[in-house]
Amino acid sequence: MGSHDRSKSADGPRGRRPGAVDPPHPDYAFPVSRPARSILVATLLGYALLSSMGVLSAGNSTTAKAAGLLLLVLAVMLQLLHSRPGMNRVPLTRRCLTLTLQALLTYLPVLVFQTYWETMAGYLAGSLLLLLPPRVAWPLYATVGLSMLVPPLLDSRTLIESIPFAHITLLSGLVLYGLTRLTELTTQVHSNRGELARRAVTGERLRFARDLHDLLGFSLSAITLKSELIQRLIPTQPNRAMKEISEVLTLAGQSLADVRKAASGYRTMSLQQEIRTAQTMLDAAGIGVRVQVELGTLSPHIETELATTLREAVTNLLRHSEATHCVIRAVQQDGVVRLVVENDGADSAYHNTAPHSGNGLRNLHARMTAIGGHLESGPGEDGMFRLLAEAPLRRASESSAEPRVSQFPPNGTVA
Repeated sequence: MGSHDRSKSADGPRGRRPGAVDPPHPDYAFPVSRPARSILVATLLGYALLSSMGVLSAGNSTTAKAAGLLLLVLAVMLQLLHSRPGMNRVPLTRRCLTLTLQALLTYLPVLVFQTYWETMAGYLAGSLLLLLPPRVAWPLYATVGLSMLVPPLLDSRTLIESIPFAHITLLSGLVLYGLTRLTELTTQVHSNRGELARRAVTGERLRFARDLHDLLGFSLSAITLKSELIQRLIPTQPNRAMKEISEVLTLAGQSLADVRKAASGYRTMSLQQEIRTAQTMLDAAGIGVRVQVELGTLSPHIETELATTLREAVTNLLRHSEATHCVIRAVQQDGVVRLVVENDGADSAYHNTAPHSGNGLRNLHARMTAIGGHLESGPGEDGMFRLLAEAPLRRASESSAEPRVSQFPPNGTVA
């Protein structure tokens, strides 16, 4: 908050954390997607088996039947290519080329095998839905289905007898389209679950690091300050020095308890208690304090964040300013809790060049934003450095107590 550090610190060089591992890239070979992929392949082979039985039962020559089976294998391989995950993201020119080849493998054999080959039209219908934009794919899908009415009609069948062939084509296309999309979605969901888990781990690491910074920054500064005071008091005021030593031991024990709570993920703080602790610390540093508190019952989460904000503000005041006077106000008004910390020792020309300087205020900004509040800090027109934190009250259903007014006069005496 100001010109010179009251306590010295050394930070290591910034860089990549040793042992850090990059998250794995998404892949389509997750074990969870294999059953869906197996069902898709089995369905494709089932349709191919029906077509092969039709080719073998057709009254054509052996050469024609062998050629038909070869074309059938090519059609299945092409459909497996079209059903690969991510195939709809390849260049459009390549997709159009493979779709044209599949159309040839669908319609040319119909000239020889007629209705015995119509099962393969479902492959083409499904591929159109998979590889083309919807505004183009659905009209072409319907066209393929209606085109399968023609061979039965040319085979002297009635329109009623021809409709099942078109129906089978359209239904087969939908089945292949649905199974392919199901495989992709299954893979994507599995990949997203892994990504969410990685983000949760990263978030927990950041939370722990932030809590340690906010907790230990204040506690260590307080212990350092009181130790310096004890060193001055021992020769002349040993009784007071013993009292200060007891407070240092209390601070050390509280710091240990706070670190354990931060590690377990559960930590609540009292804003009133932090205000009293701040008064004690500022008084020990020879800084005059004026405190005003007008608060009702706060949500534990809101109170913890405000208490943490106060702790960081006092830590910065002790370490980075030459203040002689400080004002702390915590008031509840218009559905908002406002915490204001002002001091007269800020140096606008000061800039901390330490590699990790500034983490405290960034942490506080993140905390206030997470609870729907905001944080402002900087010198005012009156020359005072001011930190303002605003946060919403608990939900109306949780509010029960009227605001209570507490006045804390300077130098830690509670009125």
